[in-house]
Amino acid sequence: QVQLVESGGGLVQAGASLRLSCAASGGAFSTHGTGWFRQPPGKEREFVAAINWSGGSPNYADSVKGRFTISRDNAKTTVFLQMNNLKPEDTAVYYCAAKYYGGSYSRAYEYDYWGQGTQVTVSS
Repeated sequence: QVQLVESGGGLVQAGASLRLSCAASGGAFSTHGTGWFRQPPGKEREFVAAINWSGGSPNYADSVKGRFTISRDNAKTTVFLQMNNLKPEDTAVYYCAAKYYGGSYSRAYEYDYWGQGTQVTVSS
């Protein structure tokens, strides 16, 4: 069983940066593929970024390519999402998810474990 806890969200202006963290307990990210998803207000949950269980093959949604970077620190069992040049349309609750020996999956149903989410609000 893996418990995931996101942090790092907040209220920022357009053009600013934030770094989200996803901390894992009950297991190490070294054996889990990890993804970030987000749910904008009134919309469905959508894929943002993912890496596979070995920390490679990063996969990004077109809307965040070139602005967001997913990375992992195995020693600290933490996955990060560095978000640069934030836009108002990035406003959402951001969730991390994990899958035992998973790939860099973009579909939510591929993941077994989910965090509770962290709110990111970008003002114009």
